Amino acid sequence: MGAGLSQRLSPPHYGGAMEAVLLLADAAVTDPGNKVHALGLGWTVTSTPTPPAALIALVKVPWTATNQPHRAVLRMLDADGRPVLLPGPDGDASIEIVSDFEVGRPPGLPIGTDIDVPLVVTLGLGMPLAPDARYVWQLEIDGEVKDGWSVPFSVRPGSAA
Repeated sequence: MGAGLSQRLSPPHYGGAMEAVLLLADAAVTDPGNKVHALGLGWTVTSTPTPPAALIALVKVPWTATNQPHRAVLRMLDADGRPVLLPGPDGDASIEIVSDFEVGRPPGLPIGTDIDVPLVVTLGLGMPLAPDARYVWQLEIDGEVKDGWSVPFSVRPGSAA
């Protein structure tokens, strides 16, 4: 193995914390092999009411956190970090998506290998977000929020119908 390749491969770690990356797309699905297939990946500007979209969280679960239940919570926050409230049948409600997951250790996988867990959420069309505003989707896993576990986006000025 060349020196360049060995420097890019990180050694296995047997503890450690979850890692995650969030992305926005026009549409996304996972296949049976847990790969994400996405269209229109990486946008940061939208209109209001919102078109259909997908929120993707690519989570790396450390070896020591496998074979146990975890809870992921995705929240939409405004530019001040407050939950976004939208009108619903029972009054205003925050936008929060909860996903419980557990990942096992596939046979033959080297000890210490992180396990990839994609979480894909389809966001229906029509959220009436304020034009000319900034928002952020934030991920929380097992009650923990980290820098980088978010994806910001903006709504075009004057895009309200």
